[in-house]
This record gives sequence, C-alpha cells and structure tokens, in this order.
Amino acid sequence: MNALKIESVTKTFGRKVAVDDFSLQVPEGVIYGLLGPNGAGKTTTIRMVMNIIAPDEGKITVMGEEMNEEAKDRIGFLPEERGLYQKMGVRDVLTYLGEIKSMDKAQISTAIEDWLERVKLADCIDNKVEELSKGMQQKLQFASTLLHDPRLIILDEPFSGLDPVNLELIKNIVLEEKRKGKTIIFSTHIMEQAEKLCDNICLINKGKKILNGPLFEVKSKFGKNTVVLEFDGNADDLAGLPGIDKIYDYNKYVELKLQDGTSPHKVLESLIDKVQINRFEFMEPSLHDIFVEMVGEKEDVREEVPNA
Repeated sequence: MNALKIESVTKTFGRKVAVDDFSLQVPEGVIYGLLGPNGAGKTTTIRMVMNIIAPDEGKITVMGEEMNEEAKDRIGFLPEERGLYQKMGVRDVLTYLGEIKSMDKAQISTAIEDWLERVKLADCIDNKVEELSKGMQQKLQFASTLLHDPRLIILDEPFSGLDPVNLELIKNIVLEEKRKGKTIIFSTHIMEQAEKLCDNICLINKGKKILNGPLFEVKSKFGKNTVVLEFDGNADDLAGLPGIDKIYDYNKYVELKLQDGTSPHKVLESLIDKVQINRFEFMEPSLHDIFVEMVGEKEDVREEVPNA
C-alpha cells in the first residue's frame, strides 16, 4: 500500500497555476524527496496533502483513505513557516499539541520526556518557548511533529536555520524513524541534503512533475559523464579545454561535464599540460547537476526563500 497517493491534482490561484495535473505515489517505509526550485509548487502540494487548502481537481489519499481531518492524526507535519506559542512553556505547548492529536495524558507525559531527551532539550522543559534560541525552537517544533508517533512524516525544509551539530542530530533521528518503518516526505531545494537522505525523489518545476523515481535510477539515466578535478589554479585556466560541455566551479574544486563520446583519458591528457592536478575522479553526476540541467541554470537553487 502507498503511504500517499496524489492523482492528477491541480491548484490555481487566480491566473497562476501553482500545481498542474500532478500525480505521485509514495510507497511506505521510504524517504521521498519532493524537490524543486523556489516557487515550484512544493509547499502548495504539501498544504493540499494536509487538507489546509483543497485542490481544484484531483484526489489525494493517505494510507488508502481519502484525505480528511481524522487522517491528520496519522501524519506529522513540520511546516516551512515555523510557529510555536511563544508565551507558553515548553511542557505546556507540547501537552497542548499532543491533545490535539488525540493522545491521552499518560502518552503525552512519556512522549514529552522521551522527545526532549532525543533533541537535547530536556533541561528546557520548564522554560518558555520565547526563552529558547532559534535553533532550539526549531528542534522543539521537530519534536512536536513526531510526538504522536505518526506513520507518515512530512518535513518542509527541516534543516533550515540549524547549525551543523543540530543538523546532524535531526538527520540521525530522521534515519531512525525510517528504520522503524515510517514514511518520510522531505521537501527541499537544497540538493546536497536530498542526495544524502532520499531513497526516491520527485523533481517538480512550475507546478509540473519533470522527473521521479528511485534516486539510483534517476542518476543512472544521466550516465557517468562528470569529472571532479582539484588542481592548482582557477577555473579560467580550463578555458578552451576540448570535450567539455560545462564547468561547475566550487572554488576548492570543479566538476567538468563531458560532451557525449568524450573520453576522460583524453581530458586528462589535455589537462596535464595546462595545470597541476591534485585529484581527477570520474563519477556520476550529482543531484545538484541533474537539478540544474533539468530546471535551468537561471534558477538559484541555494537561495533561502519561503513559500515554494
């Protein structure tokens, strides 16, 4: 059974088509990346899944049942736009959110202690939310998302605003939940995060699905046509190199996308006379490179802009 099934869903706002005849099947027990640039329709799709807004056309089912208010109790949703009651205490806000999810008092009390321990906030249980730092509030909201032990977890830009230590903490919890058989839908426009975590991906742009499937299958379709190069110099030194389609400059290294039929050995021979090579590695294209190729280089895929 699919954890989530979206069938031919369309949503418009005035003349703007935010989601255009979009279909998706998310199997149980996977981390599924819903990817796309800012404004692609990701958040609109998630809001329809959560029954916050209704689609103009199409149908959404969660674990075999049409989406409704009762089905929300089986979903944990971390929205991109965070929102906790700032004047409430940490224990009180989690208690209130647990009650909304139909948990009894004993369940809530145990879950609060367990989750605050997992996200390293046990010492803050008697603090007010407004007394916590931004990163601590982010972890608190993450804990509130999973407090009721949902079967389907939807995370919209879950790592936004986290430092590297807390990002690693939340990432590990996501993987632990997956190992328990939970289904996680992970929405982001940061491809490096998606590539590390996702089993399956769906790339959406301008409201339309343009690519989806298991990550390894998606990457295999693009072939191993990329060379990672570390060298003494800068990307300008590579100008006019034969057999190169595109050069992606990452300051410390570059990725060279080869033209069809180009031998990496020929590229290496050309490079030897031009630069001092420290690393030369033939590899499959990164998800970032696939994203840029499919969506277009004019899209800034790293910019943090809400409401995609």
